[in-house]
Amino acid sequence: MSAALLGRDAVQRKERVRSNRTQRRLREMIEVINKVEPRFGSALMAYAWYRSEPLPGFSGQTAMQLVRSGRADEVLDYVDAVDAGVHA
Repeated sequence: MSAALLGRDAVQRKERVRSNRTQRRLREMIEVINKVEPRFGSALMAYAWYRSEPLPGFSGQTAMQLVRSGRADEVLDYVDAVDAGVHA
């Protein structure tokens, strides 16, 4: 679960899985992946993009890095802009 910056403990221990922080990070990661999945044709390819593709205008950071640093809304806005034809 390193993509959501969650340690093994966070997803294996019941009390940690239910924590607001863990749930928020998982929700944000899933929201971004679901939003780009149609573009890539599969969840696996969307996840690969999420983890490895540097986003223009974000100092070479990937969507994963931005989400981990609390910037999920900016990633979603970026995806919306690209989908609308605005090159970010």
